[in-house]
Amino acid sequence: MRKNALPQRGIVTTDDRKVMVSTMNIQEYIRTHKLITDGAFGTYYADRFQTQDMPELANISFPQRVTAIHQEYIEAGARLLRTNTFASNTILLHADMNEVRTNITAAVNLAKEAVKGREDVFIAGDIGPIPSDEVISREELEEQYYQIARVMLDQGLKILTFETFHELQYILPAIGRIKTEAPDTFIMVEFTVNQFGYSSAGLGVKSLLKDASACKDIDAVGLNCGIGPAHMEKLLGQAGVGISGTKYRIALPNAGYPRRTSSRIRYSNSSEYFAAKVEEMAAQCELDIVGGCCGTTPEFIRQLSQGLDTTPCPPRTAAETSKTEQVVPQRKGFLYDEQGNLKKKKLIAVELAPPMGADDEKVLEAARLLQKSDVDVLTFPDSPSGRTRIDSVLMAEKVRRETGMEVMPHICCRDKNAIAMRSLFLGAYINDITNMLIITGDPVPSLVRQTIKAVFNFDSVGLMKIAQEMNTENFPARPLSYGGAISQGRKNLDVEIMRVKKKMEAGAEFFLTQPVFSKEDAERVRRIKQETGARILCGIMPFVNKRNALFMKNEIAGIIVPDEVIARYPENGTKQEGEAVGVELAREIMEFTADFADGYYFSFPFNRVYLLEQILR
Repeated sequence: MRKNALPQRGIVTTDDRKVMVSTMNIQEYIRTHKLITDGAFGTYYADRFQTQDMPELANISFPQRVTAIHQEYIEAGARLLRTNTFASNTILLHADMNEVRTNITAAVNLAKEAVKGREDVFIAGDIGPIPSDEVISREELEEQYYQIARVMLDQGLKILTFETFHELQYILPAIGRIKTEAPDTFIMVEFTVNQFGYSSAGLGVKSLLKDASACKDIDAVGLNCGIGPAHMEKLLGQAGVGISGTKYRIALPNAGYPRRTSSRIRYSNSSEYFAAKVEEMAAQCELDIVGGCCGTTPEFIRQLSQGLDTTPCPPRTAAETSKTEQVVPQRKGFLYDEQGNLKKKKLIAVELAPPMGADDEKVLEAARLLQKSDVDVLTFPDSPSGRTRIDSVLMAEKVRRETGMEVMPHICCRDKNAIAMRSLFLGAYINDITNMLIITGDPVPSLVRQTIKAVFNFDSVGLMKIAQEMNTENFPARPLSYGGAISQGRKNLDVEIMRVKKKMEAGAEFFLTQPVFSKEDAERVRRIKQETGARILCGIMPFVNKRNALFMKNEIAGIIVPDEVIARYPENGTKQEGEAVGVELAREIMEFTADFADGYYFSFPFNRVYLLEQILR
């Protein structure tokens, strides 16, 4: 292995060519030399100065410390410094955007001070994930990423690195704006996954790298943090890893895995082992940019710079082709006939609410009654309104086993992390449950929030992306068929239309609406249909009496019941009179949605499914 021939006095020598680094951009450099970055800042700062303070605060309070660490990495052989700004955002700094700008500006100036007189070192503006946890909206989150990047560009930086991300969606708008305003900006994106190749958002390494590679505005793609060099090499070396041949490849592993000793975090790998594994990975995975993350120090980078073969990777001009044999999927589910073709009829879905207790006989009785009807699928809500009911997947599986009917559990995102969601999909699949309605889900009732917390790690679009990826990786021959919900009553219908489009991009094949009660409701659904082309089953809820209608209007969030509907029910009508009104209303809704609806989604109060026969007569 050739020792690293570090450029002298700003000159890179490759073959017989000499190029001044000072006039070279980073892409020109990588084409002639592998690029070595610095190592960890946060963990090294904590150990170097025996403090638990955020290192980003030192940009203002202890600037000499920041400059000293940068200089140590340069002396160790790093040719790319990342600014001390990983956590420089309003949430982690507990500051407003003006204070964040001040912090970032100081950090950039300290990096410039460290490289003064060195024409052979690049500076990248470092941007880490902003923890939202519903503190700020998605729009605010996307805007803040852009503002952070904008400060860095205004300070003269030409390189930005988005590191330690678990998904791509929140930073893409900022990256697009940056490239529009400053096309020569070099953008690096690095994801963090566990040893098994999954991010905290539940997305696999292959799809993460593939999606980033497909983005024209991203120049370099890879992994950082989370795992040690051996696991990172294995993941990057997997067949069909997904990095386009036109993208530069990055790997910045941790120094092994942390362990706590005497209330301090220590990393297990030695600098010699780390350097040897990264050198091996650089060769095996054809890496262009290498360095270190948590637990690494200037000594790790020194060992790497002394041993790395810096010969550049051969030019890449075309996208990598997957070595995985293409499988033609066999479509199955309530949307399809036995030949795997889409059904040409109006589809009928009926919801059966799992009981709150252990007695499931009424649900099974209702399901058996519907066996004789023209129902395409039975659906089972997932603890609606955040109130405990029998698990929707288990309830669906029992009904499928006892009736042989197509079933579709609702899967909400509440209180389940990515590991639980993947396990759920796998368990449902081996029990022949391949229809899913994926929704974000209701929060727990406000009265119990002091003792019970609703946890949402992602929304319905995020969960659909997990299902989409699993269809490719786990179920290519017979994929899951999943859809989403439509809230046509949303005040801003354009937002709902955008959500429907995003769900379709994430693989949603169909949609169930909230109950439609009026022509106005129907017109809103019609517009969604026209602008998206989605396959839509209109929701129909035949109230059985005035009391039932009033309860749904006043007690259930998300359902809008017009006063005109309530007025149609007699004040003290009989059971038969109330049900007759419900049947009449259902038929009217079917009539004025018939020209665009692909089917109907019935939800009968108190599981009075016998009304379906009367409605469909």
